[in-house]
Amino acid sequence: MVNPNLEIGLQEEPAAAAVPAIEAPPLEKASASYLTFMSLANFGVSMAFIVPLSYSLSVRISQLAPGHEEVLGYVTGTAQFISIAASPLIGVWSDRFRSRLGRRTPFMIGGALLGLLGLTGIALAPTVLLVGVGWVFGLFGWAAAGQAILNLQADRIPEEQRGKISALSGLSAQVAPVLGIGIAYAVSSSMLLVFLVPGFVGLALLLLFPLVKREGSSVGLVHNSAVSVKSLLSSYVFSPRKYPDFAWNWLGRFIFFMGLYFNTTFGTFFYAQRLGLPVKEVAGTVAIIGLLGVVSASAGALLGGFLSDKLRRRKLFTFIGALLFVAGGITEAFAHSLFVLVVGAILMQGAIAVFGAVDGAIVFAVLPDRAQAGRYLAVVGFSQRIPSAIAPLLAPLVIVLGANGAEKNYTALYLAGAALALIGGLCIVLKVKSVR
Repeated sequence: MVNPNLEIGLQEEPAAAAVPAIEAPPLEKASASYLTFMSLANFGVSMAFIVPLSYSLSVRISQLAPGHEEVLGYVTGTAQFISIAASPLIGVWSDRFRSRLGRRTPFMIGGALLGLLGLTGIALAPTVLLVGVGWVFGLFGWAAAGQAILNLQADRIPEEQRGKISALSGLSAQVAPVLGIGIAYAVSSSMLLVFLVPGFVGLALLLLFPLVKREGSSVGLVHNSAVSVKSLLSSYVFSPRKYPDFAWNWLGRFIFFMGLYFNTTFGTFFYAQRLGLPVKEVAGTVAIIGLLGVVSASAGALLGGFLSDKLRRRKLFTFIGALLFVAGGITEAFAHSLFVLVVGAILMQGAIAVFGAVDGAIVFAVLPDRAQAGRYLAVVGFSQRIPSAIAPLLAPLVIVLGANGAEKNYTALYLAGAALALIGGLCIVLKVKSVR
């Protein structure tokens, strides 16, 4: 029996009914409490899926395939490709979803539950292959939850608050993994808890948002077109000629994030090599470096986002973020002591926070159609997620160039990442015309 209050809404409307196309909800200034709970939800998602990328997966793979660091790239890259391929379909489905919970909330909750299931599978997996399968589900679920939050930002946050919410989201994405890695290290005697405790904390924080700030029913959502195979395929692309600013910003983000993932994917192994520590013992060092970088990330995200709202200038701060990333990347490339590594990490965390906060606001400003936020934000997601899939596959090729025995060439990797970040920033500053 079909529940009349919950239907997917991917079928064609009756021909006799004259119904309007999907319209974006009106934009009104969001309350401080709404922004707070939205930021907490983003904090939870960030903790749940960045901790595995930053620490837990490295430890698990070092247990199952010791000495084969490249396996981490294959596991994360494969999962990213699968998740990327499905994200526009999820975006279109989300735009048209009918339920009493709204368009976005079911994907937020369902994605988090699927993500937690994937983390459990990784912790219990006896082989690298099953770890890879677990991360496919884990990444797909948490990415869907995070995308639902981003869609709500496009649905509800007006222009004058976009820098602020992007700053708060960027800050949470910086701070959450640091606290999550600290939690994982505290329970490191149990691999199951290493994955599940950050996951459950993330789930709890995420659920607060739809419980306290309900999205509202979308049962009455109407649209005048069916979803065909052609329309689904078209959701993967857009016209650069028709939307040049959207296209240039997409390209700039793509190049910047290629540099970022070059310099972060192998962070655990990088610190282990430079400090002469076993991989399993790096968690404490990574947590300390991360905590020291929280101040930089907080200042970068809040100053960048809030000032860009106040001054109504976005591109300047985006370029500042790219320059700071270059400085941090070069510093880390030649670092062989804890102090210099900390300096480089502080610069890079601040840079990522500034860039993410301000360019997030640019994304909303150049969005082709806010009524189809799910579709277009999924395309925007390609600019970050494709690099997160490609970089782990390319980085192993870089770190073996000129490698000295077991010592990987992380200097070349970090310099390459810095160069890419600079090129990405320049694309946005020089080519996006409709945003100051």
